[in-house]
Parts: sequence; structure tokens; C-alpha cells
Amino acid sequence: MTVEDRAPDPREAYSAPEFVALLQKLKDASGLTFRELAQRAESAGDVLPRSTIANMLARASVPREELLAAFVRACGLGPDRVRDWLAVRAELAAHGQRTATGEPPGDAPALTGTLSSEPPAAPLPGPPAPRRRTRALTAAVVAAVVLAAAGVTAALLARGGDQDANDDAAKGGDRANGPVAGPVAGRTVRLRSVHSGLCFSEKRGTDQGWLYQVPCAQETIPSFSLLPLGDDLWRIVTDHPVYKKGCTGVIDGAPDTGAPLQDQECGLRGKAEEFLIQPVGSPAEGYRILPAHTRLCVGTEDRSTARGAKLVQTSCEGPDRGRLFSFDPVASG
Repeated sequence: MTVEDRAPDPREAYSAPEFVALLQKLKDASGLTFRELAQRAESAGDVLPRSTIANMLARASVPREELLAAFVRACGLGPDRVRDWLAVRAELAAHGQRTATGEPPGDAPALTGTLSSEPPAAPLPGPPAPRRRTRALTAAVVAAVVLAAAGVTAALLARGGDQDANDDAAKGGDRANGPVAGPVAGRTVRLRSVHSGLCFSEKRGTDQGWLYQVPCAQETIPSFSLLPLGDDLWRIVTDHPVYKKGCTGVIDGAPDTGAPLQDQECGLRGKAEEFLIQPVGSPAEGYRILPAHTRLCVGTEDRSTARGAKLVQTSCEGPDRGRLFSFDPVASG
């Protein structure tokens, strides 16, 4: 059975979120990773960065024409099927929704301009599915908390000798070259990039859960703490002022570089919500954060040191200090 046979029909979409969901089904039908799709697009003369694909599949609105065409071609569909997708996209872009007429889509408008690898200027909307947060940890995390209770106490005692240094880091953590603090179970921390001096945060007033790096001096959300899982594995637990308890993870458990980090309800992404935290240097210059399902590294999109850069899963290769982090404890009171 070919991709053409397995591919969903875009005419089944009557709203933008449904259209994006069908694009995800098309990717699944192709059997290709983000990297392979990007390579196929480049071979065809299209520009389709891996991070752009991940962002497109996380949107609640239809993608740009040239991006959609490049993606559908990379998935293995021919010109006629590309026109079908473009026609449905044009109808949704013009009217916001489609009616169930049963009529086949007409010809799509011709593409104009040149392909560009530049991201859209406007901020990306949230993912199709509403963000699900509960007022308490999910059952899986509650069980982990119960099982780890003794481990938390032991870890705190074992790291007691480092606590003074960590308290100093809490005071000087806004500096890029400030003291480096390691992970401590159960204590609220700020996750700071050693290279840029910026901290993990979501954007206030949005519900997509993406994580960015922002100045540590400003109010960051949510609050972060660390739950030990054993064997050097940790869960990064979040507490959002609106969505309450959650977990940091790689979106949909994606295996590709460029896949963004997202705070979401715990238990949705399996191993992609577990992280190895490894010191680099002696004494530690910083700590690498590695999603357990890939052993890649947490870093910024395009290795940016700028404020507002999105945090993604990236390669661990090279001497890039932007992938080193400090867990600066937040002073109580």
C-alpha cells in the first residue's frame, strides 16, 4: 500500500484544527521523521526546516501555502493530491470553516513569491487540543511521589553539603557567569542557561505551554521543581498559576531535533517527560538536560542566546555552552 493509499482526505476537515490533525495523520502515513521530511523537501528544491514542521503540526490555524505544498510533497503525494490540500486550505483560510457539501475541492490558487526558511512574524498559536491541566498531579505522578518520598528525603540529606552553594546561586543566578547549582529534589528552582543567563518560562496569557528563555529578573511562570525517579532520572514538575500541576516534556514524545519543550498535563508523553541531568566539567560548569527517550540535549532553537528563543530538543554535539544549565534555588519568603 502506497502513501497515496494511506493518506487522509483533506476534505474531511471542516475547521483549521481538524485540518492540522489530518496533516499529522499524513505525516504518520508517510512513516518519515522530521529530519527525513526536511531532506526530501530539500531534494525537491523546497525549504522545510524540521523546527518549522514541528511548529506547523502544533498550530491551531492553517499553514502558509508554500509550507503546506512542500510538506505534502515531502510526504510523498503527487501534484493532484497537493492541489486538493491547497484547495481545502484556501477555503478554510477564507471562511474559517467548511460545510459538509461533499463536493470535491476546486483548483487551489497559484503559489506566489519564493519559498523562505524564515519563521512567520506573528507568534505561533497554541496546539489544536486544549491544554489539559488538573488541580493535582495525575495518578501516575502521585504514585511516583509516594514511591519517591523516602528518596526525596535521602537526596536532600545527601546534598546538604551543597546547600550553602545553592543558596548563593539563588542570589547570583541572574548572571550568565553566576554560581552553578545542581539539581535538588523537591525545592523550587529556576532553570537558567549558563551561557545566556536567561531562564525557562512560558509566555503569560497563552495556553500552548511552549517554553522560552527570558530574563531571570522578570516574573517567570510556571514554577519548577525536580522529582527524582532513580538511575539519574528526574521529572521536571511545574506549578502554573492558572493550569496548576503539570510536567515539562518534549511535545508528543517527538524523537526529532527541533521538537519544542512544552509544559502539559503529566503522563501524556511517557519517557519524553523524564530527563537525565548530567554535570559537565569538574567542578561543574553546568548541567546538561537530556530527554530520556532520545538522549538528545535541551537547548534553544538555532542555538540562539537571545531572549524569547524557544527551548527545543537539539543535538549534544559540539562545545556549545548554551546547552548547559543551572538549577538556581528560589529563596523562600
